[in-house]
Amino acid sequence: MSALVGTGSLVRLALRRDRLMLSVWILIFVVTAAGSAGATVGLYDTVESRIQASAAINKTPSLVALYGLIYDESSLGALSMIKLGAFGGALVAVFSILLVIRHTRAEEEAGRLELVGSTVVGRHAPLAAALAVTIAANVLLGVLTALGLIGSGLPVSGSVAFGLAWASIGVAFAGVAAIAAQVTSSARAAIGMAMAFLGVVYVLRAIGDTAGDSGPTWLRWLSPIGWGQQVRPFQGDRWWVLLIPVAFFVTTTAVAFVLVAQRDHAAGLLPDRPGPAEAGRSLSGPLGLAWRLQRGQLFGWMAGFVVLGLVFGNIATNVGSFMESPAARELIQKLGGVQGLTDAFMSTELGMMGVILSVYGIQVVLRLRSEESELRAEPVLATGVGRISWAWSHIVIALLGTTAIIAAAGLAAGLSYAAQTGNANDFGRVFVAAIVRLPAVWVLTGIAAAAFGLAPRAAVAGWAALVAFLLLGEFGPLFELPQSVMNLSPYAHVPRLPGGDFTAVPLVWLVLLAAALTTAGLVGFRRRDVPIT
Repeated sequence: MSALVGTGSLVRLALRRDRLMLSVWILIFVVTAAGSAGATVGLYDTVESRIQASAAINKTPSLVALYGLIYDESSLGALSMIKLGAFGGALVAVFSILLVIRHTRAEEEAGRLELVGSTVVGRHAPLAAALAVTIAANVLLGVLTALGLIGSGLPVSGSVAFGLAWASIGVAFAGVAAIAAQVTSSARAAIGMAMAFLGVVYVLRAIGDTAGDSGPTWLRWLSPIGWGQQVRPFQGDRWWVLLIPVAFFVTTTAVAFVLVAQRDHAAGLLPDRPGPAEAGRSLSGPLGLAWRLQRGQLFGWMAGFVVLGLVFGNIATNVGSFMESPAARELIQKLGGVQGLTDAFMSTELGMMGVILSVYGIQVVLRLRSEESELRAEPVLATGVGRISWAWSHIVIALLGTTAIIAAAGLAAGLSYAAQTGNANDFGRVFVAAIVRLPAVWVLTGIAAAAFGLAPRAAVAGWAALVAFLLLGEFGPLFELPQSVMNLSPYAHVPRLPGGDFTAVPLVWLVLLAAALTTAGLVGFRRRDVPIT
């Protein structure tokens, strides 16, 4: 029997299962891209205005680190899509990672792939089907995005190049996810490994773009995100660069298929370590068990945020030398700061770290849902452990974990920044600016907890809320949405520190809202059924 037999059937099954999810994801990307282009086209109707705005972005290290460089400052398309080049590409990468792992490692972990494999299905068919669906989704995303940009008034060639750049990033990370699914033994670990790779290459791209002509600009060529940007849509359309992510995908996919044959079904190449014969005192309660399950993920996130904090703290001291034009100063102040350009930079970067940290909080809380759906919760609850104490143990890890991660990032950023400036007071200012991000993160954690307790089938509401709030923050000002709509995002109520005025009242309300959402989730979980079969 061929190792690929049954691939077509699995592709049709995956498309049937994910038809709604794929449609929503692709629609969000296309509407966001087309809307951003349409809103920007009318704002910069002269070459002079475009050059001025583009120069301001290129002279702002924080914006270059987040979004990349504009290589043709007179290009309307380049200016219109600057926010969606690197940042949008990273979201496309997340889309591909989740899709591949959902149909490979997650199916294997849940035991469904073993049932499918007992029929006429080859060993490589599940991975081949997952990659086929992911490639098709990314190609469709690229085509529809290109059509949306053309409809918004941007040039045809650049629009096609931008759509293909997005698709190439997604395809490249499909290969990364395929390898991660073979190395680890759980979907959560596979996602964490692929996301860690995404974070590393995003930082490499940011360092390369902000390095200057004499710095290590070659680092951007080590990143699939950088490859997508180097296609340079609307700025020369370098089609040959698309061959790099294609070659990367072919290589990683070949490695993934080799690894499939090297491991046992349901096992990863990294074996699970056997535990001790007897449980220690730390496992005498649900909190100890939650800590044992979550600690590896916590340490990984903390290490990544410490690195980001060190990088941002060092970059911040160079902001002033890049900000010579009044337009550049006005732009960065609008995007995150109030009094100083360096403060504006740190506020922007710490704000983005707060949004990313919400991902960790949601992940930890949704571990409750996976424990329940995979029937590991029922044996625990059959003992003397109550429902509230079991659910609360994971929520505590989420709350304390987010606190520890952002504190570590603030500590690293504050120390590196104060070391550069020689002013010890700068450490406290940066550290406090990091800590004030917590209440907004806790609100997202509370939304995930409420969804788990009240409507477990809709537990993904936490992710939907995060995407909605992120889009409001990124594109609300561009689309000139009413402030009342933008205030729906908890991130809109965080003080713009350092440099801005500190107001405790919004933070108190955010904490109360997070507490109310968490309480609702716990009460709902106590009253609803727990599946046992």
